[in-house]
Amino acid sequence: MKVTIINTGGTFNKRYNPIKGQLEVPSDNIALDKIVASCHNVDFEIINIISKDSLDMTDEDRQIICDAVKYSKNENIIIIHGTDTVHLTSALIKKQNIAKKIVFTGAMVPMSIDTVEATMNFSQALGFLSANVENGTYTSMHGVVVDSSKLVKNREIGQFLIQN
Repeated sequence: MKVTIINTGGTFNKRYNPIKGQLEVPSDNIALDKIVASCHNVDFEIINIISKDSLDMTDEDRQIICDAVKYSKNENIIIIHGTDTVHLTSALIKKQNIAKKIVFTGAMVPMSIDTVEATMNFSQALGFLSANVENGTYTSMHGVVVDSSKLVKNREIGQFLIQN
């Protein structure tokens, strides 16, 4: 299986900068490299763009992500995205009716702090793509992969929930 990973930053990738005393979104793929090193039956193309917290993303950034999806040579796409505005980017891609299997994922806690959530969400997205699923725009978070319009971040409890 061939999969393009579009890494846009977000909490998934954040690391602590001891000089500045804050979490930052780096412009590398260290978090992803740890996960994909264990995937021996997948040919990955990793594209690192934007490298921002999703709260800092602009409409221009979202269009860059859309263009990366459109022009990817692969049909299977995983987009690592910040959880705060993933709904905006996924809605834009969904609106463009791109004939590919696109799965957004991310994490509420940086992988550099706790590897479990980010690894689970990514692995779930990858497993979903290896199944016989229709083209569409999906989100993989907290134990489910569903149509991206049906998974909503509940800020009060810090979880993604399926909305009917």
